[in-house]
Amino acid sequence: MKKKLTSKRKITGKELTLQDELNIKLITLIELLEIKGYLSKGEFERMTAMKLHEISKARAFEDLDEEM
Repeated sequence: MKKKLTSKRKITGKELTLQDELNIKLITLIELLEIKGYLSKGEFERMTAMKLHEISKARAFEDLDEEM
């Protein structure tokens, strides 16, 4: 079963998932902001790690609460 391409460009690589595309776009945005001097990558990494830890803990507590 062939897929029709909606544009005239030829895709030569493997099709990416939506998750892959979003990750690539975010990485590119972060790199651009760092290059332009709007973002400190170290500070961004620290803040992201804290937020991920916070959300992870909250979801773990939600799961425990549901089990009880």
